[in-house]
Amino acid sequence: MAILDADAVLDALRAVQDPDLHRDIVTLGFVKDIRIAGGEVSFQVELTTPACPVKDLLKTQCEVVVGALPGVERVEVEMTARVRGGESKPDVSLAGVQHVIAIASGKGGVGKSTVSCNLAIALAQAGAKVGLLDADVYGPSIPLMMGAQNERPMTRGEKIVPIYRYGIHLMSLGFLLEEGQAVLWRGPMVAGTVKQLLTDVDWGELDYLIVDLPPGTGDAPMSLAQLVPLTGVVIVATPHHVAANIAGKSVQLFRRLNAPIIGVIENMAEFVCPSCQTVSRIFAGLSGEDLAARFDVPFLGSIPLDPGISQASDDGVPPLVADPFRAPSQCFRDLAGKLAQQASIRALAQEAS
Repeated sequence: MAILDADAVLDALRAVQDPDLHRDIVTLGFVKDIRIAGGEVSFQVELTTPACPVKDLLKTQCEVVVGALPGVERVEVEMTARVRGGESKPDVSLAGVQHVIAIASGKGGVGKSTVSCNLAIALAQAGAKVGLLDADVYGPSIPLMMGAQNERPMTRGEKIVPIYRYGIHLMSLGFLLEEGQAVLWRGPMVAGTVKQLLTDVDWGELDYLIVDLPPGTGDAPMSLAQLVPLTGVVIVATPHHVAANIAGKSVQLFRRLNAPIIGVIENMAEFVCPSCQTVSRIFAGLSGEDLAARFDVPFLGSIPLDPGISQASDDGVPPLVADPFRAPSQCFRDLAGKLAQQASIRALAQEAS
């Protein structure tokens, strides 16, 4: 008769494979704290992100393979997470930040800031510790979108304390400017400001720092890529040929700076008629999926063209907070899970190298 012990449980769990990391959860070191009491078996599965989109699938598979062992009457699986960081950060100010992820676009008007806000909120709602940096020094919009335009940050010692909103630690030049004040800066001043927003802020311990970049290929994107080892860059594009063409230039810029592109997100992809539910593609240009294929990078997914998204942003209550059960909110949660997947893949690849 087979002996029910920790080794038998581990052997059974080797059949459970992470579909993104392509290794079993025992080899990956995910299985923790196995306990056996008679016919009851309990253990933890420590994933690399609380936003893992296959968390429920992995839990079910664990219950099935362990439950099939002789003598097992009950299986209890606790799903936990510990975000593993990538490269070490050169500045001590970011030592507690595991992943820095930039959200970029080739041109303005594609909804990059909306995507940044909602990805950050989705990650936080999944249980991650998240910061959001508005690096668009010419047109900072994060304060308004997050309903914090009247907030002013405090200082602690020599550091600026981020604004806390919807579970997110926020910083933006918009918090430091008077209402309506224009920024008239040349390149070196932009680079210096991006550096200050990164290093003069007390970010603390974060799993993810999402950085909303200004559109284009100017000083702010280049400064960020040179100042901090990015886990990766996400390109936001709409299905226009012009937007896709300029987004391609952003891809080329970041590749020249050795900043990995970890995904493409297509915004304003389809419109669902609220009356008849007919699905229409309003724009007939290159799709996000085709753009990702052209540059051989992951396609993270699409966000519909929905008036409710822009209205919620204008109201300062992002869709994931205003109406978490509508279809666009689920899109943002799915995208956040896929983004977290890509960050984990890169971190584990660096550990193995």
